[in-house]
Amino acid sequence: MSSDTTTRRGGNSFDHLDTPTLDAESAGLLHAISEHGGYAFVGMAAQAAAGDFRAAEAAREMAWEQLHSGPWHSVLPVWRNAYSMACLRMADLHFAGGEFKEALRVLDMGLIMGGMLLRKDLDAAVEKVSTRARGDSRVSGSGCNGGSSKSESRLVDGELDKAEMLRVLPQKSLSCKIVVKRSALSLEGFLREYFLSGLPVLISDSMAHWPARTKWNDLDYLKTVAGDRTVPVEVGKNYLCPEWKQELITFSQFLERIQATGSSSVVPTTYLAQHPLFDQINELRNDICIPDYCFAGGGELRSLNAWFGPAGTVTPLHHDPHHNILAQVVGKKYVRLYPASLSEELYPYSETMLCNSSQVDLDNIDKEVYPKVCDLEFMDCILEEGEMLYIPPKWWHYVQSLTTSLSVSFWWSDSGNSTVS
Repeated sequence: MSSDTTTRRGGNSFDHLDTPTLDAESAGLLHAISEHGGYAFVGMAAQAAAGDFRAAEAAREMAWEQLHSGPWHSVLPVWRNAYSMACLRMADLHFAGGEFKEALRVLDMGLIMGGMLLRKDLDAAVEKVSTRARGDSRVSGSGCNGGSSKSESRLVDGELDKAEMLRVLPQKSLSCKIVVKRSALSLEGFLREYFLSGLPVLISDSMAHWPARTKWNDLDYLKTVAGDRTVPVEVGKNYLCPEWKQELITFSQFLERIQATGSSSVVPTTYLAQHPLFDQINELRNDICIPDYCFAGGGELRSLNAWFGPAGTVTPLHHDPHHNILAQVVGKKYVRLYPASLSEELYPYSETMLCNSSQVDLDNIDKEVYPKVCDLEFMDCILEEGEMLYIPPKWWHYVQSLTTSLSVSFWWSDSGNSTVS
């Protein structure tokens, strides 16, 4: 940012971001930060509030260091809120200079890494910056539509060859017990036949009213509403592999990698996995609905996550603590399920952080090391576009994307389980 944009603007609300929560909470937050030794941050924050961009940048760097000073669960909430504050100051200055993409990037970092105190200010700032950025794109003619044909803008097009599909799946796939499929299953039927008995079920014809069913297979739409937003992605085969890592990239860059993965072995597999994307990007949240099934048991929704990636992405065999509806919006996935009663035979890791994951690689089973696995009975299915799969708590599941795939998972607890994961 150039030096002539480091001075604070006047009172014109059009060229700065409104931060009512920050304005009200700033003094108390800075006092709390100083009580935790953040005197240097407080000094830089004061200069940032007066319009000094370099001070804002320095304050954000100080908070960033605190966020990485130990395990995430041990980071003090005050430093997460400090990071949000610094992001808002930086974004405000970027916005004043007409640097809308830079402002969005900083605001997204505040949403991803920051605390909850200034969440409303961050959300409102994102909405204001996005509106201005799209307005500028339309005026300059640099929008995403660019004359692309309907087929070119589709994320997934065409049918999947079954023989090819079976070649890439684990051994014995689709040869044992197929998960029962029910059309437009009533809530009462779901509760009585599957929820209370703890059995998986595939549900069709319950997502037709979701705007996402048509919108999310349109690359132009996705780039328009989310292209400049920063998201965390996983790079590598899966989280159990040593070469696995995480990166922060824009959603447009992520979409480009998805499209390139199938045509180039040079592009690493990139997966936007188990990320609360819908807390971050409201336009995408408005495209989906919470299924009525998630209110079964009288509990509450625990998490709402995105699982976006190219064909070949794998979530290795593991289990989760909550009830789970996996909704398939775009593309197809293969899912294999083992009941909780078979946990011992699936060789879970002994380490606390991985105790819900199996040591068995279903794509390449070492029969000498894991002799029990090959003879175990399982259920599996192809999760098609517009279908939902109910996975009961503690059921082991392996998931592989057969095409480019956009899925949403809904975790919820029943009234007898109040544990937050």
